[in-house]
Amino acid sequence: MSRVVVIGGGFGGLASAARLAKLGHEVTLLEQGSTLGGAVGFVERDGFRWDTGPTSTLLPAVVRDLFRKSGRPLERELELVAQPVIREHRFEDETSVQLPGGSRAAQLAAFEALEPGLGTAWCDFVQSYADDWEVVRKEFLERPWLPGVADKAVTARLFTRESIAKRLKKTFKDERLRLVAGHPFVLGGHDLRDVPAWLGVMSYVEQNFGSWTVPGGMGRLSEVLTARMATRGVGVELGTRATDVVVREGRAVAVATDRGELEADVVVCAVDPRGLPALAPHVTRTLPAMPPVVAHLGLEGDVPDLPPEVVLHGDPMLVLRTGGDAPEGCHAWTLMGRGLLAEDIVTSLARHDIDVRAHVKVRVDRSAKTQVQQWGSSPMGVLWQGRDTLRQRLGPRTPVPGVYAAGAHANPGSGLPFVGLSASLVAQEIGPA
Repeated sequence: MSRVVVIGGGFGGLASAARLAKLGHEVTLLEQGSTLGGAVGFVERDGFRWDTGPTSTLLPAVVRDLFRKSGRPLERELELVAQPVIREHRFEDETSVQLPGGSRAAQLAAFEALEPGLGTAWCDFVQSYADDWEVVRKEFLERPWLPGVADKAVTARLFTRESIAKRLKKTFKDERLRLVAGHPFVLGGHDLRDVPAWLGVMSYVEQNFGSWTVPGGMGRLSEVLTARMATRGVGVELGTRATDVVVREGRAVAVATDRGELEADVVVCAVDPRGLPALAPHVTRTLPAMPPVVAHLGLEGDVPDLPPEVVLHGDPMLVLRTGGDAPEGCHAWTLMGRGLLAEDIVTSLARHDIDVRAHVKVRVDRSAKTQVQQWGSSPMGVLWQGRDTLRQRLGPRTPVPGVYAAGAHANPGSGLPFVGLSASLVAQEIGPA
């Protein structure tokens, strides 16, 4: 039985620990905070509760596979519900489109209603990524991609010189379609000129698999996984900060913490590796993608009836999520901002004819700096700086023997489904005890 130490109690760390414990390893999970879950959790205040991070997920099969491979099936623990509308996009010209998920026909109709011809243009764009999706899924997401070993055709596809910005400009004359396709990356803090074109597969995934949520909030996912740590016999040490990986004779043998050393045969880094001196030299070219400004709003009285997510394009770009838990007669919204926020974010929202300033009963503001301090690193992962970002991120293997990387800062990248896949890749590489 191998002694495995997982550094970081976010979703990537929880998923890695659960999988490895089921494979028979003796697993200890280290978390510097007082709770597990990281950005997949809750903020609670005066009877209101908001998700701290994602409010939905793509690729529900990733979560289902995690639960099946670590114990009881998902259906016995949580309910995953498909969202008919992924998000509504409102543009500066006062037009809008509601983007359905999981249906080509529904997306075709939605964009045709925006303007005749746009539906066909959009669906042709999405379909153009079918081959990319099959390659990326099989060769990058579902099994470890190893530079120098991977198929040359796969490597050429992943390392295309074409950016998503260039692809969108070439494909769409209508700026609104470019805004919809580029939105996930803009919200993630990336410049579209630095994001490889193949990542347009996100639109393909949304159309073909839809967006899914957990009734009661995505934070429940972390609650259930936290309970699974006990079921699988994972030792959890909260309030314990890992300071480095101890390397002797060229291999990891322990994890140094603020409470002393913890011996390990295998180490899984599920935090930003720039914070660990043994790994930091290998990620000197990476930068974190910073979180947006966030305001959690507890509202009382009558407010507009809106979809689960509304994107208000412009500068700043605002994203409103409406699905939090609230006392009777109240509402819990989360408002995020990217770009030039020269005024209070709720005032900025009012300029889009969603004025709830008189209805605010509770407000919790979280700056980008506050979020990074809370979690010890950015939950948005590594900033895209062109195609070489794939080589600059670690994972599932690292240059340090015995150390593996999972989480938002590792391959295949940030976002709940991809973080979940990173844990699967790490488990494949380590294998059974």
